[in-house]
Amino acid sequence: MKKSQTYFPLFLGIAVALGIGLGYTMHSGESSDGLLMASNANKRKLNKLIDIIDQRYVDDVNTDSIVDITVNGILSNLDPHSIYITNDEMEDVADQMRGDFVGIGIRFFVNQDTISVLNVLDGGPSKKAGIKGGDKILYADGKPLFGTGAVSTDVLKGEEGSKVTLGVLRPGDNDVQQVSVVRGNVPINSVEAAYMLNENMGYIKVNRFAESTEEEFNDAIDGLIEKGAQRLTVDLRDNPGGVLSAAIAMADEFLPRKKLILFQKDRDNERKDSYATSDGDFEDKPVYILINENSASASEVVAGALQDNDVGTIIGRRSFGKGLVQQEIKLGDGSAVRLTVSRYYTPTGRSIQRPYDNGNEDYFKEYIDR
Repeated sequence: MKKSQTYFPLFLGIAVALGIGLGYTMHSGESSDGLLMASNANKRKLNKLIDIIDQRYVDDVNTDSIVDITVNGILSNLDPHSIYITNDEMEDVADQMRGDFVGIGIRFFVNQDTISVLNVLDGGPSKKAGIKGGDKILYADGKPLFGTGAVSTDVLKGEEGSKVTLGVLRPGDNDVQQVSVVRGNVPINSVEAAYMLNENMGYIKVNRFAESTEEEFNDAIDGLIEKGAQRLTVDLRDNPGGVLSAAIAMADEFLPRKKLILFQKDRDNERKDSYATSDGDFEDKPVYILINENSASASEVVAGALQDNDVGTIIGRRSFGKGLVQQEIKLGDGSAVRLTVSRYYTPTGRSIQRPYDNGNEDYFKEYIDR
């Protein structure tokens, strides 16, 4: 086969991916759909090339996998946080942001091709069925989840109310137990813990920022105030961020009305400011924010807003350094692109975004060398 024929599918994939990317537009908000009109000769050229290949290329070409690879390649040349989300991945991503999902309610890892349960989620189906941390799940409805003939772990998911029979091996046991689990709605809590450290100091651990975080955090604060909390420690260590609006709402709990929380600038240098309201329940009380090298994005918004407004005390290691804002844009076929559309700045005008000129691998591992 000629070399040109060998590389032709790649060129085709690039053309198709660019055609798809140019064919959709952004809309204001966190998620949007829409078509972008071809507005110059280069875009028209790509669209024409795709049409010609579709009508006249000699072989059938499966463009799906090529497009996925090519789109990822294109986005990798932009910044470390612009990513492509495939159709298969979209449901999991939506679950993480929404704060719940339908499944059996476990956290697990795969060790030497075997599913080992880390812990079961409170209120979830597995907890009710008696599954425990340390259990190994070997079968689902009689199908092996290990070895060369293993089925996908997606089999653990399913419709709410549906049943799956798990083959479970307990530590110290020799026989596999059959455990029936009814799949159900499983909450993914943002607030991992909330309790009193002493008679007047409350503690809240927040592991991520999702759509449910604002309500969970407000409920946690209210509960601690009822218990006598006059000071508060908010633990954002290892919190990678998430929904920006949830971070703004958290900072608002501690800042007086009209205090600047952050501002954003887009490609046209247009500025969007976010201010505190008068709704905060902890505005006049001492607050301490715990962060580390894995505290990123929305976690840094909270820490930066309080630090620049001289409210509270920031304790811990230097944070990750992510000052970019992404917008999720659906591509019409179930997939989406999460594209960086602006930078955010702390109230005093600081951009905490670390350089990423040396590639993604160097960027994500930089903190190890600190």
